[in-house]
Amino acid sequence: MRKGIDGLAGIVANEMQGIATNGEVYFFFNATRDKIKLLIWDHDGYVLYLKRLERGRFEQIIFKDENDNKYKIQYNHLVMLMSGISLVGMKQKLRYKLQNSA
Repeated sequence: MRKGIDGLAGIVANEMQGIATNGEVYFFFNATRDKIKLLIWDHDGYVLYLKRLERGRFEQIIFKDENDNKYKIQYNHLVMLMSGISLVGMKQKLRYKLQNSA
């Protein structure tokens, strides 16, 4: 959790092969999972959010591939994760389906 904006942007570019200025939210947990940092590009500069829990831990995200160091989740799932709502066993109902236009 010592890294700042430049260090985290470097991790995104070098270790995750991502582009930190693409508008996606990149999040990082500390080893004890009681702190989270979110790195976001906001049109003309970076924004870095830090949340520290006074009690408890953030839920562990299970990677499909243990060698993969990144995992994409939907924005509403990130909000639930940060609010302490468990994502394990969660099932989201289908709300909209595009019709094939032929």
